[in-house]
Amino acid sequence: MILVGAPGVGKGTQSDRLLKRYPQLSSISSGDLLRDNVRQKTPLGIQADSIMRTGGLVPDTMIIRLIHNALTTRGWLVPVSGAETLTLNSSATTGLDSSQSLSHSSNPSSLPPLHTRHDYNYSDSPSASFILDGFPRTSDQAAQLAQLLPINMVIHIHTPTPIVLDRICNRWIHPASGRIYNTTFNAPKVDRKDDLTGEALIQRDDDNPEVWKERLRGFEEKSQPLLAHYEKEGVLWKVEGDSSDEITPKIFEEFQRRFGA
Repeated sequence: MILVGAPGVGKGTQSDRLLKRYPQLSSISSGDLLRDNVRQKTPLGIQADSIMRTGGLVPDTMIIRLIHNALTTRGWLVPVSGAETLTLNSSATTGLDSSQSLSHSSNPSSLPPLHTRHDYNYSDSPSASFILDGFPRTSDQAAQLAQLLPINMVIHIHTPTPIVLDRICNRWIHPASGRIYNTTFNAPKVDRKDDLTGEALIQRDDDNPEVWKERLRGFEEKSQPLLAHYEKEGVLWKVEGDSSDEITPKIFEEFQRRFGA
């Protein structure tokens, strides 16, 4: 399952609530996978780190491989007989012989193609259910991901722009803990002071209306092809509401209708 929505609509909140409500669900974050592989210095992590250090963007093919490895490691994606799986910790991942290193290959297109979804069996265990976070963000990425695994549900979370702006521009943060307050619906007990420590709260520099209006406009433009892709696939479901508490029960009801026993 994938959650799609503009910045500030509460995708993280809904993801956390789904994970708590349905213990069988897991979350797989492309960003976490990338950071873990860089930290562990896997072959793909070394190459990704090299690209990021030069200011480049990690190619979609790398992110797909990170997701592929996470699923095969968990046993949720099992190659059928005769289809050899590729891992991130072996030279097989690179398509190079053992005397070569992926970290010396700057061209991600040199990697051999992953098998398609027809080359895999999928686990039917309820515990093999997951929310994919951070990927895909474009219709091209969605098409690439579809070669690896099917997506069963895409939830488009929509909150009116004025509500999002009010939510963001009234947001105050306690830097040390990350606690977040909102003067509209979750105000601190003492104005601009953290409830637990009494320390000063701050607003982020980019939490202003003009910056967020531009971010929201950018999301609308970039997300339309992605949403159209999943609508064509028949897996897109849109939910609307002014707050996370209004949206959550709607998501639970639809999730239960589709996947409940």
